[in-house]
Amino acid sequence: QVQLVESGGGLVQPGGSLTLSCAAAGNIFLAYAMGWYRQAPGNQRELVATIARNGWTNYANFVKGRFTISRDNAKNTVNLQMNSLKPEDPAVYCCNADVQTGTLRGDYWGRGTQVTVSS
Repeated sequence: QVQLVESGGGLVQPGGSLTLSCAAAGNIFLAYAMGWYRQAPGNQRELVATIARNGWTNYANFVKGRFTISRDNAKNTVNLQMNSLKPEDPAVYCCNADVQTGTLRGDYWGRGTQVTVSS
């Protein structure tokens, strides 16, 4: 089994910053792509950013220039540095990882962490 645990969410004023962290734990042989998605009430889940094992990144247009994704392959962690947060950014942010365990390769999700942007 693989567990993803997020941390770092909270309340921030518009223009402020937050850093989200996600740690993958369990029977992990190799973590391939890792990423962050978000879902606001009434909306579908949407991609925020992903990062491949080699460091290649992909960002949604609405976060380009504001958010930075990074990872530590040795620790199986992925972070999301969020700057210049906007009133439209609040959502539950979930971590995702494509993981090879001892016998299987699968897609895993964390439970999410709430990000609120309000003055």
